[in-house]
Amino acid sequence: MSRSTAAGRAPLWRDRTFGTYWIAQSLSAAGDSFAYLAVPLLVLKATGSVAQMGLLTAVAGAASVVAGIFGGVLVDRYDRRTLMIVADLTRLLLYALVPLAWLAGPHVWLLFVVLPICEAAGMVFQVAAVTAVRNLVDRDRITEANGRLQATYAAAAVLGPLLAGVVAARFGPATAIAVNAASFALSAAGLWLIRLRPVQADEGVVRQRPLAEFLAGARFLWRQPVLRALTVLLSVFIFLTYGFVDVLIYHVTHDLGGSGGTVGTVLGLAALGTVAGALLVAPLRRRRGFGATWIGAHAICGFAVAGVGIATSVPAVTALTAVYLCCLSVGGICSMSLRQEITPDHLLGRVTSAFWSTHYALGPAGAVVLTWAAGRYGAQAVTLAAGAGCLLVAVGGLFTPIRRAGAESAAGQPGLRPAPAGG
Repeated sequence: MSRSTAAGRAPLWRDRTFGTYWIAQSLSAAGDSFAYLAVPLLVLKATGSVAQMGLLTAVAGAASVVAGIFGGVLVDRYDRRTLMIVADLTRLLLYALVPLAWLAGPHVWLLFVVLPICEAAGMVFQVAAVTAVRNLVDRDRITEANGRLQATYAAAAVLGPLLAGVVAARFGPATAIAVNAASFALSAAGLWLIRLRPVQADEGVVRQRPLAEFLAGARFLWRQPVLRALTVLLSVFIFLTYGFVDVLIYHVTHDLGGSGGTVGTVLGLAALGTVAGALLVAPLRRRRGFGATWIGAHAICGFAVAGVGIATSVPAVTALTAVYLCCLSVGGICSMSLRQEITPDHLLGRVTSAFWSTHYALGPAGAVVLTWAAGRYGAQAVTLAAGAGCLLVAVGGLFTPIRRAGAESAAGQPGLRPAPAGG
């Protein structure tokens, strides 16, 4: 598309379909932040154990990884909008069970049933949501659309933890989870109001068994040099950071004497970093290139993670967490946009699920190790080790095709040619 044609288009925020999708997902993100805070608080209040928090995170994460194996196959086979609505309604019903059950007293075992299923449904939803952007906007607006979506998600998440902390402190964490359940109804209603563009099918592709189709996405990742390097390095990064929020909550409540409201304030204000990252990512990528932006973001993440455990005041923890979330947002949007730009549409769901399943596979084990180590050796030692590991991930990127990846993902650039789509 020419510059003149692009210049004649209405601004993205005036696109009604994109706008409806944008609003619905922002409301869902605001509600989801209640569970982000309330579930760990619920476990900590009932058991007093950071290790139990980590175990629940690990079990839920494992369910998400397993769902990711077949989530992309579902997304590429069936209507993406319908799958998202079904995932929303599933989470609405299951999360609603928690506050109802808690009326009769704590039932921690129920969380080990509900949360894994909700995380599995959430993985299918996330894969569909990422691929849906390709069916909402033109290709040259993908990074802009992702930036706007992530910025608004983060803006909603600023208010979410603040309110969640207040609700959890006043009415209990179970009530905060009830608010999260209601948010999925709003998201499903918004999705019902829109229509996505049809998926661009490849007529030469023959439908195979689910595992074979998943492996087609995995092969695409492996054959594309930049995506292959990203998958490997992010697997290590996720192992080191998957339990970070649990450790953060433990540090604020155990070491710094904060309450549930304090944790909500920390996470709410720190989410401003995600807003900043989402707004900065498009201009940063244009000016500095994909490689420099991604590597720089993950290097700063390492310093921020290390600093959180050293910090001895709540404001310092909040500021460092904001820096971490800002850079996490920049790196995440960069890699997500790259996949959307260079992956054939009929493979996008499977490539997305293969990418997430692979690099999240080590996350559950990482959450168990991080939270166990925090309980045994303290948050400071754990965050220092995790931060150093994150810095090594960024350094590793300098020795891969990621470093040479430019600002644009045109097929003619080195390292950014789409890999063969066939099996």
